[in-house]
Amino acid sequence: MKVLLLEDDELLNEIIEEYLISLNYSVVTIYDGQEALERIYEESFQLLLLDVNVPSLTGFDLLRTLKENKIDIPTIFITSLYTARDVEDGFNAGADDYIKKPFQLSELKVRLNNIKRLRNIDAAGIVKINENIEYNFDSKLITVDEKTYTLSKIESKVLEFFIKNKDKAISIEEISLNNWVYDEMPTATTIRTYIKNLRKMLGKDMIITIKGIGYKLNT
Repeated sequence: MKVLLLEDDELLNEIIEEYLISLNYSVVTIYDGQEALERIYEESFQLLLLDVNVPSLTGFDLLRTLKENKIDIPTIFITSLYTARDVEDGFNAGADDYIKKPFQLSELKVRLNNIKRLRNIDAAGIVKINENIEYNFDSKLITVDEKTYTLSKIESKVLEFFIKNKDKAISIEEISLNNWVYDEMPTATTIRTYIKNLRKMLGKDMIITIKGIGYKLNT
């Protein structure tokens, strides 16, 4: 399971990173909010651990930006902000959980396990799309009724965007803008071709067409 850790306290960042690695997580550590946002656009993460008061862009604003762009990644805030209003702001921004500093590492483990349970993700980066279909974010393998397929780079990006926005209708433009920088953005025709390929693997009814809008992953 790949985790982005945004924490500008170097010592705490290192402590949390080492603990997560001991639990077999893959960790990318960031100290700056804007840099974290850019990495999220560039890479696939299954969980975000965000401090709030960090340089460039606060954790709250970072998560709001992701939600505005229809990017849904399980998120835990880890912060010294402790008032009821702070907690409310965190959940209103779209957080799944909120940990107040100082905290025990064992508490973080419990909360991580709870999110994995609620979001149906395991530590190996595998998410169950439904009872018969699993996708591994790390290996880019999808298993359908015990048959396994290896996805290409673009197929995996498209599928991961559908998974992050499951049960939501998304357009070709949204898929493009949220997964590629302008100079490498594939054409709408190319994306439709890869959606067609995914349907062949998943089953034609798993990605449905929403007339006038785009497509939706039918879970």
